[in-house]
Amino acid sequence: MIEVSGLYKRYGNHVAVKNASFSIKKGEIIGFLGPNGAGKSTIMNILTGYLSATQGTATIDGFDIMDNPLEAKRRIGYLPEIPPLYTDMTVREYLEFMYGLKKVKLPKKPHIDEICKIVKIEDVQHRLIKNLSKGYRQRVGIAQALVGNPDVLILDEPTVGLDPKQIIEIRNLIARLGKTHTVILSSHILSEIQAVCERVIIINRGVIIADATPEDLSAKLSEDKSLVLRVSGPESEILKTLQTINGVAEVESLGQRESGTVDFHITPKDTADVRREIFERLSNRNWPIYMLTSNALTLEQIFLRLTEMPVEEPETDELVGLDNQEDTEDSEKTDKKESEE
Repeated sequence: MIEVSGLYKRYGNHVAVKNASFSIKKGEIIGFLGPNGAGKSTIMNILTGYLSATQGTATIDGFDIMDNPLEAKRRIGYLPEIPPLYTDMTVREYLEFMYGLKKVKLPKKPHIDEICKIVKIEDVQHRLIKNLSKGYRQRVGIAQALVGNPDVLILDEPTVGLDPKQIIEIRNLIARLGKTHTVILSSHILSEIQAVCERVIIINRGVIIADATPEDLSAKLSEDKSLVLRVSGPESEILKTLQTINGVAEVESLGQRESGTVDFHITPKDTADVRREIFERLSNRNWPIYMLTSNALTLEQIFLRLTEMPVEEPETDELVGLDNQEDTEDSEKTDKKESEE
């Protein structure tokens, strides 16, 4: 669905994106992560056609965003960090305006009705946008991204500024949209990325430093893959049962941490996943499990560890025309013109 190859973006003497390459399949929900200034917004703006690349290609469903921008953009719905809302319009008027702006050929009324139903804004569709709460404005922003039924949704910080309840609602909405769309989600809330995304791409100082599932990154970077179990039952019998489970290397009793229970530290062999068999063995003996947690790295710990590592800089001569100031100025003029349009 999305193919990015050898992407560079230069502003003057600063190279914001360096040799970025990745692919996203249809129906995937991808988390796009990076510290402030890492280059993730630049890549998202190139994918949506707001910026031109200095070098490299980006294609959406086979259409190059630079060579065939109209066809590529028809397949993209974009929600910037600050939704582009006209607050003096009603929700319905705004969505009808976006429908015309995007030159959508689908039947207007049923299409907009369906979008309002999907994002649950039916009850506010005739209210002025300026009178809506922050959460509803975000929903309207997602609704405008859905106008035209694009295959790809690019959402930049969709839950910024929302309260915990609104965050959960938007997160659930994104998960539902991921069943019928390819979704790229940029967020600083790493628990949100971990809850929704199947795969994460991490960029730092313009270089993609990781592209994998959170589980694969955790397995690769975590030195401690042990488990902590809290269970109610006879300590010595539980210990013997755990020691006989295939894939368990070592079991240590940690004693009582909560009344009526015993904690155990379990070390698996290599990459063995022993959680299912632990559950089955203990449940068959009617020993209730109160807790089973992993000591593997969380996505937040993975992110901090990777972004603190030294970044391998691509060779500067890989960027054609790196010292050609005239080419750079032309590129910047193109970006300015595209922005004004």
